[in-house]
Amino acid sequence: MTEASTSGWYRYWAGGSGDPPRPATSRPADPEVFHVERPDPVQVDPPQREPSGPLPPTDAASPPPPPVRGAQRYAQATVLAVANQKGGVGKTTTAVSLAAALAEQGLHVLLVDFDPQGNASSGLGLRAGPEDTSIYDVIVDDVPITDAVVQTSQVRLDMVRATIDLAGAEVELVSAFSREHKLRRALDAVRGEYDAVVIDCPPSLGLLTVNAMTAADGVIVPIQCEYFALEGLGALRRNAELIREQLNPHLEMTGFVLTMMDSRTKLSQQVVDEVHAHFGERVFDARIPRTVRLAEAPGFGQPITQCDPASRGAMAYRRLAREVIGRLDQRAARQGAVA
Repeated sequence: MTEASTSGWYRYWAGGSGDPPRPATSRPADPEVFHVERPDPVQVDPPQREPSGPLPPTDAASPPPPPVRGAQRYAQATVLAVANQKGGVGKTTTAVSLAAALAEQGLHVLLVDFDPQGNASSGLGLRAGPEDTSIYDVIVDDVPITDAVVQTSQVRLDMVRATIDLAGAEVELVSAFSREHKLRRALDAVRGEYDAVVIDCPPSLGLLTVNAMTAADGVIVPIQCEYFALEGLGALRRNAELIREQLNPHLEMTGFVLTMMDSRTKLSQQVVDEVHAHFGERVFDARIPRTVRLAEAPGFGQPITQCDPASRGAMAYRRLAREVIGRLDQRAARQGAVA
């Protein structure tokens, strides 16, 4: 600061007349400091707003929900395990929202929370207390699964809840006879009462996930649209093949669903292309967008189809449910079990 400007500030603060001196409006740039090459910013489209207003009609090209025979459409339930050993890929959100969307389409659905964190239970406002019967009691103490079934706020959607006690089940089942078939034997008692059973698996490849895949007819794999989500798919497929060879010869890979899709970025599209290149027709056409509504729904204890029926997330899971029903119809037709 120059001597003239210093004396100017002194006179101003000392009560002198005049305005305070102004600082220099420009400063010569130091080439060693300011001349830095920066990468071009990522070009993104303007953010899309959530639709508001009444629920829009379903796609014109999509068939209406199939008629149901009494309470059921199929002679026996198809068990679908929603599994991915990587956490944070939208697995529980997919299990809860898909189960609710299937029930909305007219199927009688049972959702089994098989994750010790119990997020599917709390996401539907049905967190189990210490005195409630949970899936832990079913697979460890051989309690009939019908004693653990509770109704949800969604019509035609029932649930079996989980508690943190389930975390100890892997240790307690180590010495159990035919430990990998515990869940399968429990579900056999209710297969004739539902059209679909959706299992929310824990984010691991431990004994609980093995139990779920041994009990399942098909596996639905949520894949987050980021590169890290692709790394563990090989291990999951190898695990499924081992279970099919040794424990459950009827296990199929029902499909892969892309979650947390951000269409504004090139990264998401690159992951989509990579998944399609590896898995082809097994990838569902429905893509689940990254939206705040999906993150908010568990706080209200409701699936997205109830919490915000007109949101992009709800409509995406309805499209997924229609695709799943189409694949269930194909499976039932092969077995001659369509109503």
